[in-house]
Amino acid sequence: MSMGPVSGRGGRRAPMADINVTPLVDVMLVLLIIFMITAPLLMAGVPVDLPESSAGALDQDQKPIQLSIDRDGKVFVDDREIQSSAMAAQFADIAAKSGTGKDSPQIFLRADRALDYGRVMAVMGALNHAGLNRVALVTMGEDSGASAGAPGGRVDGDDVPEPAVP
Repeated sequence: MSMGPVSGRGGRRAPMADINVTPLVDVMLVLLIIFMITAPLLMAGVPVDLPESSAGALDQDQKPIQLSIDRDGKVFVDDREIQSSAMAAQFADIAAKSGTGKDSPQIFLRADRALDYGRVMAVMGALNHAGLNRVALVTMGEDSGASAGAPGGRVDGDDVPEPAVP
């Protein structure tokens, strides 16, 4: 009559008090890798072919407003398309909610490389007219030129009156 592994005196099986955490660690590492891969892909929703620049990135303390202009000249505010006729009203609404001048939110302007310069300046003029002067131009870094069209990028420039110098 064998009862299996015996520990201690009474011949009874000792209860296992330790939890095996190895499978939990394995699952958590797989989830971490998945999130690390997908997080950069969720940054920008509008495909824009950004120009290259060697300027460094700016430090930010609050979430900026993403303003994108695609190849066709359509304007997007945080992945929402706005009509050209309603652009000034939309910018004025943003300025009314968050303030103007030094209190205005940081605006990241992403414009497609093939876009007409006049279209970009028209959008920047509408931003300036609404009092949103903290505009930064987003570009791709020199080392990432092979991945043109990838989301993300660097931020150049500071205010509308002072042009960004690469």
